[in-house]
Amino acid sequence: MTGIARSGEVAGRQIFVFDDLVPAQEAARYFAAISNAAFTRTESARGEGSEFRHWVCEMPLENLPRTSLWPATERAVAAARPDLKFRPYRVYTNYSAFGDTLLTHVDAVTEVPELTALWYLCQSWDTEWGGETLFYDASGDAQIAVSPRPGRLLLFDGAIRHAGKPPNRNCPVARYTFAIKLRAG
Repeated sequence: MTGIARSGEVAGRQIFVFDDLVPAQEAARYFAAISNAAFTRTESARGEGSEFRHWVCEMPLENLPRTSLWPATERAVAAARPDLKFRPYRVYTNYSAFGDTLLTHVDAVTEVPELTALWYLCQSWDTEWGGETLFYDASGDAQIAVSPRPGRLLLFDGAIRHAGKPPNRNCPVARYTFAIKLRAG
């Protein structure tokens, strides 16, 4: 397993970036498969009442162990947070394209520690296409940006305010992220 490519913190909460945990071809295989999935525009970063919804495709939790991304995720979580045992409770893929609205949000508001494991699913990604995940401090200033990259895993404390940014106009493909929500316990 390749180690942590880089790490950072926002308000004392950790962010880890892993590269090359799975072969680039594996990310490309997921990209090809998910490109044909049935997405629904039902997900909202701001809860039920929000008018801004984005595209999501849920995966049954029992299917997660059959994916090749899960063992790599488990190893990354153990490397980043060896002090706690985390268990998955939700798995899904996000889709965004130029023009979509993706709002800032937090993934966790519980007192139990939670992590979000976010895999970037793409065959290739050009810096000019945008699509970064941004992390914000309490005042709303962006502190850390993580660019999409084939097979990159972004692992972060679910209580950090963040937003996935849609691709720029010049991007010829959608931005897919495979999310695994994990809770300590």
